[in-house]
Amino acid sequence: MFNCGALTVRSTYGAVGHGGLYHSQSPEAHFTHTPGLKVVIPRGPIQAKGLLLSCIRDPNPCIFFEPKVLYRIAAENVPTGDYTIPLGQAEIVLEGSDMAVVTWGTQVHVALETAQMAKEQLGMSIEVIDLQTIQPWDEDTVVKSVEKTGRLIVTHEAPVTSGFGAEIAAAIQRRCFLHLESPIERVCGFDTPFPHVFEPFYLPTKWRLFDAIKKSVKY
Repeated sequence: MFNCGALTVRSTYGAVGHGGLYHSQSPEAHFTHTPGLKVVIPRGPIQAKGLLLSCIRDPNPCIFFEPKVLYRIAAENVPTGDYTIPLGQAEIVLEGSDMAVVTWGTQVHVALETAQMAKEQLGMSIEVIDLQTIQPWDEDTVVKSVEKTGRLIVTHEAPVTSGFGAEIAAAIQRRCFLHLESPIERVCGFDTPFPHVFEPFYLPTKWRLFDAIKKSVKY
């Protein structure tokens, strides 16, 4: 027997703009099905440092997915000192009252842009939640948001079938059934091999997310 605790594995993750079927997958759902393994995905450099340090110091094995597109963005003012971000704790990056959008990784930025569109064009107040830790995920924070807003959309780059969004939808349906004003929507990648040339059409864009918001409101 051996002790694999305190092991942290870093791995690249997600679309990068030209990766095609070899370098653009989002396999988080596969790893969340491994009991005892913590799965973490940051949305930016500041979160990456704090979450990675938490993973390294955690006694449990962790897999730390790094969205490849973050390697190419402008640098943030990441604090030079020591700090951590708690694992298993979501962050409400934008407070709202009409609908909750749950996501992680760089899809958070798509959700924020869409929330601004919904505010300007529909007069809606969208709450955006970054899970940060996919396993174990912060179910209570999402429940409180859905109880407040009555609507939920989950969005991620991975294919929709068996994506982790399905687990979130099932859990929230069970706990918030009487609070829901419309069915839970999922805006995800398609159930096809990741296309090289058509990557922009495959990804869950702000336009697809915006359509889901309108569909939920009109239900």
